[in-house]
Amino acid sequence: MGQKVRPIGFRTGIMIPWQSTWFATKADFADLLEEDDKIRCYIKKRFRNGIAKVRIERTREKVIVYIHSARVGMIIGKKGAEVDKLTKELEKLTHRHIEVKTFEINNPQRDAQLVAEDVAEQLEKRQSFRRTMKRSMDQTMEAGARGVRMQMAGRLGGAEMARNEKAMLGSIPLSTLRAKIDYGFAEAKTAQGHIGIKVWINNGDHLDAEEDDNAANAQASKVSKKPARKATR
Repeated sequence: MGQKVRPIGFRTGIMIPWQSTWFATKADFADLLEEDDKIRCYIKKRFRNGIAKVRIERTREKVIVYIHSARVGMIIGKKGAEVDKLTKELEKLTHRHIEVKTFEINNPQRDAQLVAEDVAEQLEKRQSFRRTMKRSMDQTMEAGARGVRMQMAGRLGGAEMARNEKAMLGSIPLSTLRAKIDYGFAEAKTAQGHIGIKVWINNGDHLDAEEDDNAANAQASKVSKKPARKATR
């Protein structure tokens, strides 16, 4: 189970919120689902790298698209010109009122999708796959991750026969639902063929933050049991 199930899909609805938030009737569901896919594919194709995830929220009046990226300036552009252009292009694609919002990822080394895309970019520049894999995993662990696992498949190093290479540092509990396991996939388009890169990153525990918040609230709400002193004349 741990090696076959996508970690994000496994936790969606339990520890992770849905990537698309809307309600539709049975007749409209397929069309809206296809529209979500078109929006995500268009944004990925337009910016190629630097997009970690795209969340979509639909209301009766408009569609709100949240773009999580490490390069927010690239999406917004000079004086917001790029984001306005993107909004018009998405409105033309979907024939709906679109609102685009951006969120910056402060620590891209702990985001699995961004790490996978960075490795793919290095492989396309003819870097050694072993050196690239080791350097990316070391940077992820230095950034504060509890564990990282990486897998590459394809004609690695220009070899005649395709093969798999795996490496892991730290702990990756894929079957533990409370673990914050982030997953990313990217393809490196090399001259010899495509190389697939899968990345799993353990960013800690979902319940640790909740326990810390509860402890802080309990400490703040503690009331002293000492009796009040009587005023003396």
